[in-house]
Amino acid sequence: MPADVAKATGLLLFAVVLQLSIMANVTILGGHPNFLLVTLVCVALLRGAVFGAVAGFWAGLLADTGVFGTLGFTALLLTVAGYWTGRYGETTGRDRAHAPVLSIAMITILYQIAALVLRFMLGQNAPAGAIFEGLPPTVLLNVLLTLPVYAFTRRLLRPREWAPREVRLLG
Repeated sequence: MPADVAKATGLLLFAVVLQLSIMANVTILGGHPNFLLVTLVCVALLRGAVFGAVAGFWAGLLADTGVFGTLGFTALLLTVAGYWTGRYGETTGRDRAHAPVLSIAMITILYQIAALVLRFMLGQNAPAGAIFEGLPPTVLLNVLLTLPVYAFTRRLLRPREWAPREVRLLG
């Protein structure tokens, strides 16, 4: 377990640096790929809800301090994304081929909507039209990023066997 924590920490630290330095300035067809979100979803899918939530919080807090933004904004969004992706991975067959792609597509949509609502609640400028115009290309770019990132993450963090424990009846 400590080796998994160290590997995931290094991977997410690399993802934060790459997202803030390079990917934040990339715009393709009006969409912005979110490498940090894709990496977090891959880690949470392989390691579970609690691991995903903690990893999302720390990666988001690091990203917030890196851009001097509203402290906790990205941390909150990534914590929720990591938790729910981890729950999806724990409750369904994580070995299904469509699980990473489906997770990224849904979490990207929910992440963008939650960011819009959170900005509105904080009284910040929240242009709904701009977010929804760029949503389809962003989802497509994140799905395209998913395949190599998930393959690398799966190789780095070997999937655990989730064998059900034997239940013993008392009485």
